[in-house]
Amino acid sequence: MGELEKEVLPLPPRYRFRDLLLGDWQADERVQVEFYVNENTFKERLKLFFIKNQRSSLRVRLFNFSLKLLSCFLYIIRVLLDDPQEGPGGCWGCPKLNLSAQPLARFDWAPIVWVNRPLPLWGLQVLVALISFLETMLLVYLGYKGNLWEQVLRVPFMLEMMNTVPFLVTVFWPPLRNLFIPVFLNCWLAKHALENMINDLHRAIQRTHSAMFNQVLILVCTLVCLMFTCICGIQHLERAGNNLTFFDSLYFCIVTFSTVGFGDVTPRIWPSQLLVVIMICVALIVLPIQFEQLAFLWMERQKSGGNYSRYRAQTEKHVVLCVSALKIDLLMDFLNEFYAHPRLQDYYVVILCPTEMDLAVRRVLQIPLWSQRVIFLQGSALKDQDLMRAKMDDAEACFILSNRFEGDRGAADHQTILRAWAVKDFAPNCPLYVQILKPENKFHVKFAEHVVCEEEFKFAMLALNCVCPATSTLVTLLVHTSRGQAAPVEPFRQRPGPWQPLCRAGPASPEQWQQMYSRCSASEIHHVRLGDSKFLGQYEGKSFTYASFHAHKKYGLCLIGVCQEDKNILLNPGPCHILASSDTCFYINISKEENSAFVLRQQEQRRQRRLPTTAYHGLTRLPVHSIIASMGTVAMDLPESGSSPDSADGTTLGLPADSERPRSIAPVLEVAAACRSPTFELLSDPSEDEAGLSDDDAATSGAWVKGYPPTSPYIGSSPTLCHLVREKIPFCCLRLDKSCPHCPYEDARAYRFQNKLLILSAERAGNGLYNFVAPLRAYYRPRQELSPLVLLLETAPETHFLEAVRWFPLVYYMVGSIDSLDDLLRCGVSFAASVVVVDKESSIAQEDYMADAKTIVNVQTLFRLFPGLNIITELTHPANMRFMRFKAKDRGALALSKLEKKEREKGSNLVFMFRLPFAAGKVFSVSMLDTLLYQSFVKGYMISITRLLLGLDSTPGSGFLCVLKVTEDDLWIRSYGRLYQKLCSSTGDIPIGIYRTESQPAPSAERQVSASGEDCEDPLEPHDTLACHLGHRDSVPGDQAEHPLLRRKSMQWARRLSRKGGRLPSKTAAERISQQRLTLSRRSEHQELSALVKTRMKHLGLSAAGYMEVMDHDNTLSYILLNPSPATRLELNDVVYLIRPDPLTLVSPGSPGRKASVSRAEDPKDSTRL
Repeated sequence: MGELEKEVLPLPPRYRFRDLLLGDWQADERVQVEFYVNENTFKERLKLFFIKNQRSSLRVRLFNFSLKLLSCFLYIIRVLLDDPQEGPGGCWGCPKLNLSAQPLARFDWAPIVWVNRPLPLWGLQVLVALISFLETMLLVYLGYKGNLWEQVLRVPFMLEMMNTVPFLVTVFWPPLRNLFIPVFLNCWLAKHALENMINDLHRAIQRTHSAMFNQVLILVCTLVCLMFTCICGIQHLERAGNNLTFFDSLYFCIVTFSTVGFGDVTPRIWPSQLLVVIMICVALIVLPIQFEQLAFLWMERQKSGGNYSRYRAQTEKHVVLCVSALKIDLLMDFLNEFYAHPRLQDYYVVILCPTEMDLAVRRVLQIPLWSQRVIFLQGSALKDQDLMRAKMDDAEACFILSNRFEGDRGAADHQTILRAWAVKDFAPNCPLYVQILKPENKFHVKFAEHVVCEEEFKFAMLALNCVCPATSTLVTLLVHTSRGQAAPVEPFRQRPGPWQPLCRAGPASPEQWQQMYSRCSASEIHHVRLGDSKFLGQYEGKSFTYASFHAHKKYGLCLIGVCQEDKNILLNPGPCHILASSDTCFYINISKEENSAFVLRQQEQRRQRRLPTTAYHGLTRLPVHSIIASMGTVAMDLPESGSSPDSADGTTLGLPADSERPRSIAPVLEVAAACRSPTFELLSDPSEDEAGLSDDDAATSGAWVKGYPPTSPYIGSSPTLCHLVREKIPFCCLRLDKSCPHCPYEDARAYRFQNKLLILSAERAGNGLYNFVAPLRAYYRPRQELSPLVLLLETAPETHFLEAVRWFPLVYYMVGSIDSLDDLLRCGVSFAASVVVVDKESSIAQEDYMADAKTIVNVQTLFRLFPGLNIITELTHPANMRFMRFKAKDRGALALSKLEKKEREKGSNLVFMFRLPFAAGKVFSVSMLDTLLYQSFVKGYMISITRLLLGLDSTPGSGFLCVLKVTEDDLWIRSYGRLYQKLCSSTGDIPIGIYRTESQPAPSAERQVSASGEDCEDPLEPHDTLACHLGHRDSVPGDQAEHPLLRRKSMQWARRLSRKGGRLPSKTAAERISQQRLTLSRRSEHQELSALVKTRMKHLGLSAAGYMEVMDHDNTLSYILLNPSPATRLELNDVVYLIRPDPLTLVSPGSPGRKASVSRAEDPKDSTRL
């Protein structure tokens, strides 16, 4: 029973009696067990304290380091207390000998073997040696793993035994207390302890210093140990020679190691000389190794970029740019756009990139302009250590850009998503600006403050380019910061005489369009609170349309949108919107309001210019000397109107000096008379636009409705009200070139479309292609203006994409390539309005700028085959725009190339803006939209406004972008300001710019010959003789072109020369004959191309009728005038960009209907003469 009680633990008292009654008191077999993470032995506990535990191990190593320094300090004290003139006689207690009386030629080992060591000093050294010995033996015991010699033969152990065991021996043998012991070698043990202490320090505080810091520390410690060893060794050995003091030995070592070598202090005996030789050899071996490692680490640090210190992060402002691969174009676009704003001049940019810098980027970052602002760090955003190096938690913002040059764009988006997640997890309060390539990945980063989806913006912009020409150029100019370089810095002046556009003072340039285009391209979108605005504050309580018109007439700014408190941005909310002081207004102008000032002209200047002499009665009166002198500041002359802004007749804009009564324009009302809901139902009335349709089209459009697409190809697409079909189209009917039971047609011409086609050529049908279809089928586009869409795809589209587009009317696809002429002809390129060529995703070349090679050559071939075709091309690199419609000997292109180089030297953000394809909106690069994300750091509304302009978002009450073409019936309006008033008073539209096309004079003989050759297909046929002569009229020299009489004389002389035959009366005639031969060769090439196309069309069974109806428009140039001055004269065929109010919002009951032209005359009773 006693043995049972020892084996079984007693039960708790409250259970014992009950268990005895129940009889199961032995049934509880629970045993208390204590588990240990490590072995619960004495050795493991010691190892945990001395080695494994970070903090305790750091304390132990710090104590060891202090102990070694103490031993070296005691050695120096012993040397200073020792008299070099007297040496010991031998062991402890022996009489001292006077060594100064001995001759110098005699060499005695006694001063080297024996030293003078006082008893207290000996006691301290013995105590230090005992502690060091015990610690060393304990560490050897803890580190023993079965091989004792591995522990014993280590250099630190041997040095430790050399400096501690002799002191312990002197405790038991007193005569050896004066024995010399090289205690100064403890400096090497202190260096070893310091290295271990640094490593433990990094582990303990969880912070890793750079390897450069460790290597520099090791190098400095090595130099100090070498010097200290040499000093102590020379001083001790010379006790038997020159009896050098410690300072003399220090002086000798410094002079020797610095290779100066004065020679005033030299070692006398051979042991000290041997020591000097050994130390020099050691220095020649050890120091180069240390310097090599230091240089290697320095090079590695240059590649990795080092760290951004915490002190700088807390005292300075910085942003972080995370990219997969840093390209020079991307870097310069970011830096130029980011630092274009004056507020960001004191910011630093920290670049975090996992790859090394290439040579071009390294050269740029060495420029003083950027080297003081940009810090490159090589690292990954997925590592907290690298994010800590970049001080992401203290950053003002983080820009995460995708690698658009990646072969797999989906994989590039996945990397961007992970980076965004990692940054948000590490720094939750850091604002994120994320760029995504594919729209289906956008919802993964919806937590970011600003997101730009590349394919969404790209396809929407290309779609609007088809219906609103040069929309890509318009948006690109708006989202780029001009920094005042292209903006006029002197006041606008108006030329004498009526109806003259505003221009700068000075002689007119031969390229007047470049001046106008450059001045207007500097316009940007700015914002201001209405209550704080000196320009717009006077329009509080007025309608939005009234404020927009009068602000443009008086101050030259174009008010385009408004944002109420805690609501969405609205573009042109219409005349029913009444402005409040708390509204935020968005306007287009060269500079923001804060950088503008009023300039009032003197009365005498007014009289000289024959202008009204009334003074300005505005809210603010500033003298001339108050003009703000800063970059981008604009001073504007106020057009004196002669009446207050509240006048009923809207003031005058300057009337033509005609005797006839001009047509009148209704004034813009301050407040709309009444607003009511529309009486018609836009969503279900199929006859809304059927008035101008034929019977067949009306029957077809009867199957259309307005509604939201029921199917979207990806998550996160904004719902847009569109034209839809009542019943979804079968998949077989979407194929253009294949007949089916529902549709027997196999080519585009067989469909007999009323409108011309819009063809898009792409590699595959991605989800982003949905944004090309939806804006072209928006509800506000008239049904009779909807053009059929043909998607020319190299691979068949997937089912989910077809399921989304089958609800849209007049949308077809065809499997083919732009490389094949047969595919182009079958899809209807011969009678297409526009062809959009999308850059291929797989066109990634080894050389960066070669990615566009195939696209450029294909477009050039398409242009040569179909000269009158409107081709819109997307390129990967904007620098390749110069190859679009390339001509080798075009003087105009050479002049533009020189202008582009000058713009690049000035640091312009848009060096390619004067290229004719870009100015005309024929070419577009998605990299231009990168600045949209960068600019949103200062202007957070830019992305929202751009999405509204492109139709990607549809906010109730917000207007949309459209165009209006100026016809001959509209020229009575004369000026842009009168057109502004006409639109605001009639339809409520807000014009924002003009797309102008002008005739381009032939700059060279080659271009003249080409133009004349293309105008005449066959010079041998009699019926084309007149056409040839008319073509040659444009190829005469410039002096003759200016005088019609000289031109007629030259043509008569040419006819007489052709009748006379082969006579060569002069050198001029020979040149003309040579020119005619060149013309024939050009005509033959043109005929070959035309014959090739017609042959292929006949082979495919297509009719060649209508081919080449529209000839080449290469002799014209097009450009954009963004927010021109009110006095800008309208020209025929000008296309005006409009922001039209939302038709679904409240409208005025008396507002007239919108037409394609604004020339409709109003009722004379309701109109007021200007």
